[in-house]
Amino acid sequence: MTIVAAMLTPDDPTATVANILENGALANLGVGVELLVVIAQALAALGFYALFRGERPVAAFAAATFGMANAVAILASAAMLSTAVSVANTPALAPAGDAAGTVALLYTLSDSLWAAGGIFFGLWLIPMGWFMVSTQRMPRILGVILILGVILIVGGIGYVLSAVLAAAIETFPPALADLLVLPATVGELWTVGYLLVRGIRPLHKSELAPALESSGVATR
Repeated sequence: MTIVAAMLTPDDPTATVANILENGALANLGVGVELLVVIAQALAALGFYALFRGERPVAAFAAATFGMANAVAILASAAMLSTAVSVANTPALAPAGDAAGTVALLYTLSDSLWAAGGIFFGLWLIPMGWFMVSTQRMPRILGVILILGVILIVGGIGYVLSAVLAAAIETFPPALADLLVLPATVGELWTVGYLLVRGIRPLHKSELAPALESSGVATR
């Protein structure tokens, strides 16, 4: 979102259009970055589905669904930004020729899509945390993994609350919004780092059959 912020001049749509025209490569890079976020989010959603489905199929479905929904929201935001760049470069595309107003509206819609998508981002953290808390797939290193699972659940709830309250309360303090999403940021970074470095614990033979049964795979 930093690149987008560099293009946007609040309360001055004409200046925003000028920024896009003067920094066309940067404006297009902002669209490309959002598309990369979409790809990463979609692949992560599929990855967590594959990881969870053996033991927690409901959590797997929830993580995949909420993750994909968030990816779709960001994809729509990227489409808004791309259209804004096109309108800035071709003012005739704007309704009634109001290029500045149209670009400002598209940037506002992009920001709103990120805010709405934050609800799905918060929701997808909850099944991730539940998987960590309720299974033995991640080693209990001094209780750290259990704590991280709880942090993910709390962080996911905080993310949802932050998105809802920010939309419902015009004077909602930004500092409080940042505080509500802090556990989600901490929990997600630690979880991703742990999975990349250590991975998950393989299933023992005694756990394999129940896991396959829960995922609907027949065993002999």
